[in-house]
Amino acid sequence: MTNQPDFEIKSKGQISKEFIDRNILTFSQASIFVRQLAYGRNADKNNLASVFTDNCGTCSTKHALLKRLADENNFEKVKLIVGLFKMNKKNTPEISATLQKNQLEYIPEAHCYLKFEDQIIDLTKINSEPTDFLDDLIEEIEILPEQITDYKVNYHKNYLATWLGKNEQIDLSINDIWKIREQCIQDLADN
Repeated sequence: MTNQPDFEIKSKGQISKEFIDRNILTFSQASIFVRQLAYGRNADKNNLASVFTDNCGTCSTKHALLKRLADENNFEKVKLIVGLFKMNKKNTPEISATLQKNQLEYIPEAHCYLKFEDQIIDLTKINSEPTDFLDDLIEEIEILPEQITDYKVNYHKNYLATWLGKNEQIDLSINDIWKIREQCIQDLADN
């Protein structure tokens, strides 16, 4: 990757302190640390420090954590993005069985990542790359770290409801599709 954001962590903010306490002193080092954490749901998504105590994170908590770190250090060039993409067996092989079982080609998934100078940075997993979803990207919006909970879920569910309305051949309710999506997320965590 080219053009990676970097700065020295100097803030006295909570997230900055968590990184400094672990001898992680630059944004670049923090990015490597976050990328290497296991993929898994956090006990409390509203408390980004839970990434440290849980020793894992999702696309939402990992990237919101780094956005908060950038904000605490007045580095505004890093943007937190939620993008909707067509999650399918090609870009997310771990979910193939769940999609096949439910006779779905794909599910629109809300994925969080960072943007720096129009470059996408995806640190969800050790081997995550923007090319994993870029060809299947439907739309994206910038959000704040505190919007990874209710706001992101509502944005995602509203899109799913519209998608289901446009695809009447998919005989599933919003609750059905959300349960299938939850199974897909579990499939990812299990791999």
